[in-house]
Amino acid sequence: MIAQKGGSLLPRFGLHFIRVNPCSSVVKKFVASPLLLDFQHLTVPRGDRFVLVDFSLQVRRGEHVALLGPNGSGKSTLIKAITREIYPIDRPDLRYELLGRTDWDVNDLRGHFGIVALDLLHHLSHEVTLRRVTARELILSGYFNSLGLWPHHRVKPVQERHARAILRFLEISHLANRAVSEMSSGEQRRAMIGRALIHDPEALILDEPTNSLDPGAVRDFRRLLRKLARAGRSLLLVTHHIADVIPEIERVILLRDGRILADGPKARMLTSARLSRLFGAKLRVVRKGQMYDVM
Repeated sequence: MIAQKGGSLLPRFGLHFIRVNPCSSVVKKFVASPLLLDFQHLTVPRGDRFVLVDFSLQVRRGEHVALLGPNGSGKSTLIKAITREIYPIDRPDLRYELLGRTDWDVNDLRGHFGIVALDLLHHLSHEVTLRRVTARELILSGYFNSLGLWPHHRVKPVQERHARAILRFLEISHLANRAVSEMSSGEQRRAMIGRALIHDPEALILDEPTNSLDPGAVRDFRRLLRKLARAGRSLLLVTHHIADVIPEIERVILLRDGRILADGPKARMLTSARLSRLFGAKLRVVRKGQMYDVM
């Protein structure tokens, strides 16, 4: 992929260069590790129980991965462990690395991992609706770690150009000045993805991205996921909808009760027997071309 004016769309898989986004105060030097994340023996408590138990997972840079599991299996907890919102219990054999590093500042981490999570989407109704934040403002607010722009925020021309490029890529330029509160759920999610892309992250993490969307919006959103995957950044898709596993995702991880039940190539993971065991119900996997679903 070729660099464009404004610092966006730089090559993603080289390990030797410095990426400078002129829209950000952060200069990102890629480390030599080939791993996006390297977790070994994570045990994560939440409340009075352990949600992840002796959990180990490695994901390579540039890899597209789907994490499947029923509600309560630990999927959202894993995302919070990646973003350093929660931490595992310290133990001698613990490895807790992102891009080869353990010592991350949370603000720097946001520049490498773009997060689109349902709990952030739920905040839109309160934080964004009253102020009539537009799609443009929501995307630009990623620079300031806010939801929408405030009077003290100073947006630079290069940041405006970058936001417009993201709007075009996501095919929502026509929504730039529309209030997010007046958009459909699918349009809101595209705007949230735009916010997550503002720092040109190496990986995009999506938590249950098609929940509550109508069938037409689901179809359009999955088409967008394919476009994102082909753009060169890693996708980590967290879902319990088998049909969300787009063709570009080759690796599937099955998670249940805080443990990895199985991990491997998509064709071996998405079988009737494995998914019936995962979800505790008799399921029949149907494959049509490169797409999967259950009945």
